[in-house]
Amino acid sequence: MGGISIWQLLIVLVIVVLLFGTKRLKGIGSDLGGAIKGFKKAVSEEEKKDADFEKNQQMENKSESESAQTDTQNNVKEKS
Repeated sequence: MGGISIWQLLIVLVIVVLLFGTKRLKGIGSDLGGAIKGFKKAVSEEEKKDADFEKNQQMENKSESESAQTDTQNNVKEKS
């Protein structure tokens, strides 16, 4: 009841190569690699957009609080 031995894996590999051929396997491998690369690029771009969005939100919140403080100070000066 053991696992798969190295010989069994080699037999399966030989059968796969015989069925599909090396050119088709190479094409499948390059397609899979390109898909993974595209996925990683999309994920990193999305993370960058999220970071930029959070940075802009923080800057807007900061400017809103500064303008609220300025309005309060102007109101205090007008009442004096």
